[in-house]
Amino acid sequence: MTAPVFVVEHVAAGDGGRYVLEGPEGRHAVSVKRLRAGEDVVLTDGAGRWAQCVVLDTEGKDRLVVRMDSVREEPAEAPRITVVQALPKGDRGELAVETMTETGVDAVVPWTASRCITQWKGERGLKALAKWRATAREAGKQSRRVRFPEVLDAASTKQVAALLADADFAAVLHEEGSAPLATAELPAAGHIVLVVGPEGGVAPDELAAFADAGAKPYRLGRSVLRTSTAGTAATALLLGRTGRWS
Repeated sequence: MTAPVFVVEHVAAGDGGRYVLEGPEGRHAVSVKRLRAGEDVVLTDGAGRWAQCVVLDTEGKDRLVVRMDSVREEPAEAPRITVVQALPKGDRGELAVETMTETGVDAVVPWTASRCITQWKGERGLKALAKWRATAREAGKQSRRVRFPEVLDAASTKQVAALLADADFAAVLHEEGSAPLATAELPAAGHIVLVVGPEGGVAPDELAAFADAGAKPYRLGRSVLRTSTAGTAATALLLGRTGRWS
């Protein structure tokens, strides 16, 4: 079993490499995980900076004292994979973010597609975005990542088109008359952007806007996946084909 991961604002040790993990993360380590002296933990800022640590002691119910060894930097992977995720119903958005994070996606862009039943507006939209970001953080820890995916602000179709125009490979998951994503020619570096539409599919005008931006339609397979699982399946396929899962 790999060492559990905890998030800190800054990965830097004090005198003698001593570091005290406190607050919610310290409480989880001491009272939930019940870590004890001699056990290994990983501390990370979630942006690629991390350190392997050994537990020295606990203080109360929310302070974990560790010895921090050398601090390391994990470089960003290439090619970078961003999934533009149309807003699903209910809690399926968090499910999509969770499984894509565990799989290895680098960024998620919530998309307010025209056929989305769910719409993020005002305070409700801010709370939903915060949930997606919290989900990415927790899933990043659970899957032992030290570089968590970014969850960007919700984007309009126009903003998604601009993102696709700047990509080195741009694709829209779409079943009708599409080529298989499994045979697409992918870049070895740069930025891959993949659009996952809502349950009702990508609207014709949205497809046209994305095509004008250089994005082509692709299919995953014969079966039709739900919007909350399609991004995860596509990410896994891309990670395998680009060598990031080698």
